[in-house]
Amino acid sequence: MIYLDNSATTRTLPAAAEAAQYYMSESFFNPAAAYSPAVESERAVNAARARLAGAMNAAADEIVFTSGGTESNNMAIYGSLGAMRGQGRLVVSAVEHPSVYEVMKRLSPEYDVVEAGVDQQGRVDVAGLAQLVTPGTRFVSVMQVNNETGAINDIPAIYKLVKREAPGALLHVDGVQGFLKVPFEARNCDFYTVSGHKFHGPKGVGALYVKKGTRFLGGQIGGGQEKNLRSGTTNTPGIMGMDAALQYYLANQETMWENMRACKLHLAENLLALPDVFINGPAPEEGAPHILNVSFLGVRGEVLLHALEEKKIYVSTGSACSAHKKGKNRILNAMGVTGERQEGAIRFSFSAFNTPGEMDETAAAIADLLGLLRRFKRR
Repeated sequence: MIYLDNSATTRTLPAAAEAAQYYMSESFFNPAAAYSPAVESERAVNAARARLAGAMNAAADEIVFTSGGTESNNMAIYGSLGAMRGQGRLVVSAVEHPSVYEVMKRLSPEYDVVEAGVDQQGRVDVAGLAQLVTPGTRFVSVMQVNNETGAINDIPAIYKLVKREAPGALLHVDGVQGFLKVPFEARNCDFYTVSGHKFHGPKGVGALYVKKGTRFLGGQIGGGQEKNLRSGTTNTPGIMGMDAALQYYLANQETMWENMRACKLHLAENLLALPDVFINGPAPEEGAPHILNVSFLGVRGEVLLHALEEKKIYVSTGSACSAHKKGKNRILNAMGVTGERQEGAIRFSFSAFNTPGEMDETAAAIADLLGLLRRFKRR
């Protein structure tokens, strides 16, 4: 098997699975309880919180554990707007994940929701954004790394712009695809989202960074866990599994970056040697190290995906969260990628455990399939 859909999810590290299992079957205590084994569980969770905060140069009390990226994104939007009085402008980039973009659409009857465009590489147009951020702007959402193209946004520049043009506005950054893959410091935003299963932790756990001093209402009311911002029994197994993955990543970060980047560049070079093949998004050496979006003219992406599946090579035609939605690709549309080029788009996303040999095998399989599928389509 060659797995090249790591933007959808990653294989859970053995150490992460073992940590989760330990806190399910051995140290299974509720951290909110008063007896000593439960207190030890609480200490473990707090240590994990501190390590996660340290990875983004934040303080431990700025981290709220959640169920993952979607909840964190929703929580950032609704929690901040719920703490504000009156209406105002909300700015969202045209290429945000559905857990941000669809929420903004739902809020459009109540707020002045405007969409920030992107350039041909899929990066938010900062000059264009400056025209949209007005003194009445309340909230701006721009992702760190696009989940379909690997385009990296200049978050420090965007943060400065937002605070200059609308000092009271809050900047939310979806960091699900960027965390640990692209350098980042939490001081450059007000909210930052992470998801454990994107960096080899378990599914169902993530976190939201909330800058200290930000007015924010919690998303769930109940027992007051997570500083009254997200009530509910603490997911200790998930948190400790994510923590184990984080520690592994931090200990091996440079090697993991280099391996993902090498696989991406190697596959891109092999694919671009084939006829009628185009990169969507930034040049391979410029984008995030783990995402490559490629169009194969004369072939439907979905057909190529299933043909590769027969060879146990697993890729994607876009975001897993949009996989069951029919119609045009919103992300590629925003970049001006349309028609046959959009129809033939495939996303390859890498982990540090892929190998150059797998890239050679994938490129060879695609070369064979293109000849067959293009002849079939022409008929």
